[in-house]
Amino acid sequence: MSHPLRSLPKIDKILQESRFSDHSKELLVTLARDYLEEIRTQFLQEATPIPPSESILQEIERRYEASLAPSLVPLVNATGIIVHTNLGRSVFAPELIEEIKPLLTSYNNLEYDLKEGRRGERYSHLHGILKAILGCEEVLVVNNNAAAVFLILHTFAQNQEAIISRGELIEIGGSFRIPEVMKNAGAILKEVGTTNKTHRRDYEEAITPQSALLMKVHKSNYDIVGFTQEVELQELIDLAKKHNLIDYYDLGSGFLESVPFTNEPTLKKIASLSPSLVSFSGDKLLGGAQAGIIFGKKSLIDRLKKNQLLRMLRVDKFTLAALEATLRAHLLHDYEKIPTLKMAHLSLEELKERAKKLKSCVHGYESQILQTQGYAGGGALPNQSFFSIALALCHPQKSPMELEQSLRARGVIARIEQERVLLDMRTIFTSQLESLAQILNEVF
Repeated sequence: MSHPLRSLPKIDKILQESRFSDHSKELLVTLARDYLEEIRTQFLQEATPIPPSESILQEIERRYEASLAPSLVPLVNATGIIVHTNLGRSVFAPELIEEIKPLLTSYNNLEYDLKEGRRGERYSHLHGILKAILGCEEVLVVNNNAAAVFLILHTFAQNQEAIISRGELIEIGGSFRIPEVMKNAGAILKEVGTTNKTHRRDYEEAITPQSALLMKVHKSNYDIVGFTQEVELQELIDLAKKHNLIDYYDLGSGFLESVPFTNEPTLKKIASLSPSLVSFSGDKLLGGAQAGIIFGKKSLIDRLKKNQLLRMLRVDKFTLAALEATLRAHLLHDYEKIPTLKMAHLSLEELKERAKKLKSCVHGYESQILQTQGYAGGGALPNQSFFSIALALCHPQKSPMELEQSLRARGVIARIEQERVLLDMRTIFTSQLESLAQILNEVF
């Protein structure tokens, strides 16, 4: 008898199959070899039976189709978290994408000065609009806020002291830790105060001839409450000016227009204090593309531009185009083009109407429209919740976890509270309600 492994189809025979006639031969060879090797290994190690030739061909075809399917797929965000980091943070309105489409489908003046007819600077494209909105001296955009923090520390505090409150030595998602960033940027970390209380005198007493920078960090994902004290930005700016140091505020998120569920100052208010440097994210409450936006004193930003690291941290044409269109929408108060801001301002009445519409379209399960709480997300406005409306679901046969998994398998990301699956209306677009109803009817 011939050895069972001899029944495995040969690679050249697989490539000659008519079903694969229009397939990429290079990809087919790789997938077929990998799968045949899996079969050999399982047979030799576990005595697993050799599949029939037709089953092998079907599995290779399935793997081929799966390998060409896009990894990034659109989802329904039913969590109620507006700036959901795991779900791509801020989203773009179709109108905004159409607005920038001509820039992305043709050559453009990314680094070309049309007036002078020579090489230009890519950072100039956001220069005017950001200065107009913020009223600041100068701006610079890098690929995210973490890059902005690193660039600033590397430029101004390398082998010098960066003084920061112990209550602001944060860690955010992805193990981004301020102490580690300082160390990698070559800055000397100098902690002052305590976890819950830091006074102006703590900074002042820590200043030495080796000090370069007074740093303030937004606490991102948490609050310290109770017996607390922190130094306000204006005090830090005054203290830095008194001792000829740089004040730097790592704001993390930041927003231009007032958000209904917080009393935190807007970027315009912060800019009016005339800080040395401030950095924040473009894809959080600003509602734009991923970027780290730096604004402040022109003399300092000019020095940032001379740092060789900037070449590695620069943004591309899509980021610049999307950010410029988003900022223009802010400037013209055209909030329909900024879904992040639009979602934040939705009234409970509007959300109830969405919930009623969805509830009326699906059948066969127990559901209830209820008031719930949502969050901004993305490290913005920690512990500041706001009211929202959700459709609470119970399945007659499935547990809440099984129901959540069924929805997730169909691209709907929900949350579980009190043994019910909640679909929060604030982060579900009206354009998604029809397809969401179809998914719910399928699941139930």
